[in-house]
Amino acid sequence: MRVAVIGSGLGGLSAAVTLAARGYQVVVFDKNPWLGGKAAVLEEKGFRFDMGPTILIRPSVLRKVFAEAGRRLEDYLTLVHLDPQWRCFFDDGSVLDLLDDTAAMSAALDRRKPGIGQGFTDFMRLSQELHRISDRFFFWKSVDSMKDTFRIQGAFDAAVLKDVMRMRLGKTVGGTIREFIKDERVAQMLDHYTQYVGSSPDASPAILCAIGHMQSEEGIWYPMGGTRAVPEALVRLGRELGVEYRPSCEVARLTLHGGRVAGLVTEAGESLPFDAVVSNEDAVRTYRELIGGSIARRFDKRRTYEPACSGVVLYLGLNRRYEHLAHHDFVFSRDPHEEFHHIYELGEPAPDPTCYLASTSRTEPATAPAGGDALYVLVHTPYLRPHHDWAKMLPEYRQVILNKLKRTAGMEDLESRIVFERALTPEDIHARYKVLNGAIYGLSSHGRWSGAFKPGNASSEVEGLFLAGGAAHPGPGMPMVLMSGWIAADTLDQKFRGAEAAGRGGLRESA
Repeated sequence: MRVAVIGSGLGGLSAAVTLAARGYQVVVFDKNPWLGGKAAVLEEKGFRFDMGPTILIRPSVLRKVFAEAGRRLEDYLTLVHLDPQWRCFFDDGSVLDLLDDTAAMSAALDRRKPGIGQGFTDFMRLSQELHRISDRFFFWKSVDSMKDTFRIQGAFDAAVLKDVMRMRLGKTVGGTIREFIKDERVAQMLDHYTQYVGSSPDASPAILCAIGHMQSEEGIWYPMGGTRAVPEALVRLGRELGVEYRPSCEVARLTLHGGRVAGLVTEAGESLPFDAVVSNEDAVRTYRELIGGSIARRFDKRRTYEPACSGVVLYLGLNRRYEHLAHHDFVFSRDPHEEFHHIYELGEPAPDPTCYLASTSRTEPATAPAGGDALYVLVHTPYLRPHHDWAKMLPEYRQVILNKLKRTAGMEDLESRIVFERALTPEDIHARYKVLNGAIYGLSSHGRWSGAFKPGNASSEVEGLFLAGGAAHPGPGMPMVLMSGWIAADTLDQKFRGAEAAGRGGLRESA
C-alpha cells in the first residue's frame, strides 16, 4: 500500500518512519530543498543556528517513534540534559532560574519570598494531575473535540466524569497560575509554558497547565548538532526503512475519487497514485489549497480556527559570549498583560516584548568561532494582518528588541558585538513553511472550553486523508508534533488493517 506524506516537518518525518516500520511504501514530498521543515539550519561565517525549534522536552516521544522500527534513539542522537531549564531576566533587574528539580525550585522560591515555594509545589501537583488526565483523554489517539474524548473513554464511566471535573473547564492558564502563585514575576515565568503553543495564557484553557509537569518530568534536552539533528536522525532511519524522499517537489493538489484520496499532482504536473495521504502542511491550508471547493468550505464551517502567534527571529553571530546567560533564557516584558493585549487582541507587535534566547555555544562550542556565540533571539508577534509590511516594520522592531536585551539582560555592548546577522519575519515564515498567516505554532489554543482541541488526525471530510503537524491534534511543540505524526500513522494503519493488526505492527508481516 502506497502512502504519500506531504511536508517533511517533524510530524511528517515521524509519520513516515512509523508507516515504513509497519510495512507501508512511503514517499515524502517537500517544497523546500531541505528535509525537516522548520527544524532547518543556518550556517555562515563559522556560526551555526537552529532556525526553528530549539527546546526538546519529552524525548520519550521520540524514543517511541524509533522503537517502532526496533531502533534505539541513543544510536542516532546524543542528548545533553540542561539544568537550569530556563534563566529568567525581569524588567525590575531580578534574575530567576527555573530549576529541573521541583523541590529545589520550591526552596529557591521560598528564598525569594517565603511561602511561594509551597504555592509552586501545589501548582506542580495540579500540573501533574492535568498531565495524567491528558494522557488518558488526549494523547496517542486521534481527537477532534471533547465529544471524541467521551466516545473513546465512555461518557458515563465514573472515572471519566471524575477526570472531567478535575480539568478546570472554563478556567484559563493565567488565572490558574495566579491562584497558586502570588508573586507576579514568578507567575509571569510560568505563564510562558504557553510559549510552546504560541497562545496567550489569559485566553488558553487551564488544561494546558499540564505543560509544566510535561517539562519537569523528563527535563529539557539539547541534541548535539542542534535540534536540526532530530530530523536528520529521522531521515536516516527512514532511508534505512525504504522511505523515498522528494525535496524540492511541491504538491499542487490532491486527487479525489468518490470522496476519497486517489493520489496527488505536483507543481511540475506529475500525477501520482496513492492509497492514502498524510498531510504535514497546515491543516487549514491543506483543505483550502490542496483540496478546495465544497469540501474546504465544509471544513471551514465546522469551526473557526484562529492562527497562533507568529514571531521575529534574529540570528546573531557574536564575537563574545555573555557568560551570565544560560543555554535557554527568557528576557521578560515589563508588563505581560500589556504584551499579550498587543499581540493577541490588538494584533500589533508589543512595545516591550518578551525575548527568548538560545545561547548554544555554552553547551556546544562548535556552534560559534572560539570566544563567540550563535545567539538565537525569538520575539512573539501577531500572526499576519493585511496591513503588516514587515519589510518596513523590521528595522524599527529589531531596534526595540536589541534595546530590550541591552536594558534588561545585561548586554549593554550587544550591537558592537554583532559580526553576523540574519532575520526571519512573519512574512518569511508564511512563505517558507506554508503555515497559516505566518503562524509559527499552527492554530491557537484560545478558548476556555475547546482551545486545546485541534483538527483530528483522521479527516472527517476526505477518506484516506490524515493530518499531522502543529495545526493538527495534539498541537504544536516538538513532542506534540512528533506525536501527531505517530497518531496519524497509527490511525491510518488501524483504518486500513484493523486495530488488531495495527497493534501487532500493521503490514509488517505481509510487506
